[in-house]
Amino acid sequence: MRIISGTYRHRVIQPPSNFKARPTTDLAKESLFNILDNCIDIESVRVLDLFGGTGGISYEFASRGCTDITCVELNYHHYNFIKRTVTDLKMEGVKVIRADALKFIANCNESFDLIFADPPYDLPQLPDIPKMVIDYKLIAEDGLFIMEHSEKNKFDHMPQFFMHKHYGAVNFSFFKL
Repeated sequence: MRIISGTYRHRVIQPPSNFKARPTTDLAKESLFNILDNCIDIESVRVLDLFGGTGGISYEFASRGCTDITCVELNYHHYNFIKRTVTDLKMEGVKVIRADALKFIANCNESFDLIFADPPYDLPQLPDIPKMVIDYKLIAEDGLFIMEHSEKNKFDHMPQFFMHKHYGAVNFSFFKL
């Protein structure tokens, strides 16, 4: 896994081989950030990265100058890896929280300009996550929610849905308030 652009560009981050996380592919990550670079000012947004996994999305935001990132990851080993990587790279403004992302959504009293969720593709609650994020008002006004998922999930029926992109086996659904 590597950081695509910014301060830490080309930095290779190597999670331990026993990791259960499925990092977003470099192609998908690069394509996603090409879209984001054209629609938001990354340096000025508050970002929430749900189901942090390896932390790759959070690292990419930090590398591009975002200074307000909250990364939520439940798995103890993944959480420690993300914390260690953030510390080793001296990334400013990245807060790593060890928590169940679904419980975090239900109990969070903050709103974010951009929320990215990459839950396990087989998570039974995956189809409910966009509605949860919207209903619990985690998205700030004019904010953006992006969900990574497999091709078997479809969200185009939701009123806040506005775009779907796919890169190989990686699918992104975009929601805007």
